[in-house]
Amino acid sequence: MTNASDLASSYDLVVIGGGPAGLAAGALAARAGLSTVLFDENPGVGGQIYRAITFSPVKDRTILGEDYWAGADLAAEAKASGALIVTGATVWSLDPTRLVGVSIAGQARLIQAGRVIIATGSLERPFPIPGWTLPGVMSAGGAQTALKAQGLVPSGRTVLAGGGPLLWLLAAQILRGGGMLDAILDTTPRINWLRALAHLPDFILSPYFAKGLKLLREVRAKVRVIRTDRLEAVGDDRLREVVFGIGDGERRMPADLLLLHQGVVPNVNLAIAAGVTHAWNERQLCFEPVLDKDFNSSVPGIAVAGDGAGIGGGTAAAERGRIAAIAAVRALKPEASVPDLQTIRQKLQHEEMGRAFLDWLNRPADSLRQPTGDTIVCRCEEVTAKQVRDTADMGCEGPNQMKAFLRCGMGPCQGRLCGLIVTELIAAQRGTTPAVVGYYRLRPPVKPITLAELASLPIAEAERKAVER
Repeated sequence: MTNASDLASSYDLVVIGGGPAGLAAGALAARAGLSTVLFDENPGVGGQIYRAITFSPVKDRTILGEDYWAGADLAAEAKASGALIVTGATVWSLDPTRLVGVSIAGQARLIQAGRVIIATGSLERPFPIPGWTLPGVMSAGGAQTALKAQGLVPSGRTVLAGGGPLLWLLAAQILRGGGMLDAILDTTPRINWLRALAHLPDFILSPYFAKGLKLLREVRAKVRVIRTDRLEAVGDDRLREVVFGIGDGERRMPADLLLLHQGVVPNVNLAIAAGVTHAWNERQLCFEPVLDKDFNSSVPGIAVAGDGAGIGGGTAAAERGRIAAIAAVRALKPEASVPDLQTIRQKLQHEEMGRAFLDWLNRPADSLRQPTGDTIVCRCEEVTAKQVRDTADMGCEGPNQMKAFLRCGMGPCQGRLCGLIVTELIAAQRGTTPAVVGYYRLRPPVKPITLAELASLPIAEAERKAVER
């Protein structure tokens, strides 16, 4: 295991995140001769897509699918490249000078980077329904992590609700692993099909079409699929039943576990804290960094690759990581040999085909993104949708001002679970757009860190940081 004291004070390239983009970027850069370190806060590399790829207890390859096991090649390539791969490392700071704050086993260090590639991937989009904070309600991604890392499948009466590729993939993986599902509640609005149809030709030619069709057939053959546009988790000390329906109709289903999912969005916290310019993506309903064709950001020397640059999937993320790494190599070591960039761009273009169809088809309904009444919005501070809406009516123009009124976004998650909800609620209440309202202003530390960790910084590093500030 690498300790904080084992790290050099500087590296040519620091890669933050060990998913497909980070692994591909780190491997390419190291092979080209850059001194490269990759930080990931998990026990092993892989990100969410290839979670626990190096130590998963799930040995039957059919359960998780061949797409998952493709991550083993990426992990092996990165390990063999010469890049220093440090797991269990929490990056809590990145400033515009490319000074990286990282903690390992309670010890903090500041690392100077010649270039930085942020490859922090995506987060599940918040799904703020009444009762979503009850024990027994969790995200589909959380259940998938338990399957990949611990080999666990749900027991008891289990319901999946929402939409998007991950929901159907998880359903198939649970069934292959011997689990049971009582129902899938599909919240995809019918109007989405009209929006998506214009992009159907590209989707049919994409890698997603055949895989998606096969997945749907596999799951629908074994599980009831029920359309719904309303959803509520009900219980006292824990989940007892799921209430759902269309229009005025209402049905109730006993449940022990409700798994929620309505897509993923870029994990933007670190990039925003580093000063990277972001813009609202109306198709994907999220903020994403403004990048050039090489995935360089508005901050010199900082690139963003993978799903953090905009949702594109695991194989596309790896190609984005390689493109960003080639840009870093050309900037720092122009004489080094790198793979053919045009070939990689063509692969990326192929992988991104059909993305527009999926985005429009799986676009979550307004009612499932913009809650009302006493539904909790900010879980850390227990702020309700009514409180946010009422505060917006009082003249609050954005999420940063909302912090002063309600403390939204000031808890341990630092807005990861409430940021998009708060922005959209303010925009809806004030009759404007999320682009105008904006997102939380984020500052380091972007992950919780103890005073003891800060105090563990070597004196020279602490003094340098103080002077630079």
